[in-house]
Amino acid sequence: MIHEVDEVLKSLLGGGALAGSGIEVVLDAPTRDWAARRNAPTINAYLYDIREDVNRRQRGHIPVTDERDVVVKRRQPPRWFRLSYLVTAWTRQPQDEHRLLSAVLATLIPREVIPAADLPGALGALGMSVPVSVAGTQTESRSLAEIWSALGGELKPSLDVVVTAPFPAYPEYDAGPPVTEGVAVRVRALDGAGTETGTEERAHRPQQVAAARTAREAARREREAGKTS
Repeated sequence: MIHEVDEVLKSLLGGGALAGSGIEVVLDAPTRDWAARRNAPTINAYLYDIREDVNRRQRGHIPVTDERDVVVKRRQPPRWFRLSYLVTAWTRQPQDEHRLLSAVLATLIPREVIPAADLPGALGALGMSVPVSVAGTQTESRSLAEIWSALGGELKPSLDVVVTAPFPAYPEYDAGPPVTEGVAVRVRALDGAGTETGTEERAHRPQQVAAARTAREAARREREAGKTS
């Protein structure tokens, strides 16, 4: 799931306002050594935090159907995780970096929700849209200054991009076979001494139940008509 979110974010950042610009989009950790090796304008989206969004956790089970729309399995609802990316621009001039960050904002702001049809692989198979937040209030416990310190680099302008994605919960449980027959009642006949003298099985299929209900309703209407005559 995480690598599919990476793919989605790279595709978003490489399109929109940056489409056709030739700006490279990478997921590397922006350490001091990495910055020293960089020799071309680059957008860096570094995944620095993964946390479950417990407010989205659900209980119960979700039915899984086959091509005939028959329930064959049941699974728990997916768990949602917040993937936080530190998005930075790297050029030789600060003004150019600011232009790239403006282009990133212009690209991501209209894409607050990514529909399931635009998601790849198993992420798209879940059939759920994915929300994207850009430059919102930081809720993670680590500050950006701490992150830059851990990377060994100097603090620079950045955008905090959060993609909240579902992750399938396992295991799946087999569902019982579909009901194809009605209820069957077995009647035992006993004599005066309590000895069984025979059995009779009466099957109540859906068609029979419906026919019996219709017959009872017709008889009730006839009785009511006789009382009023």
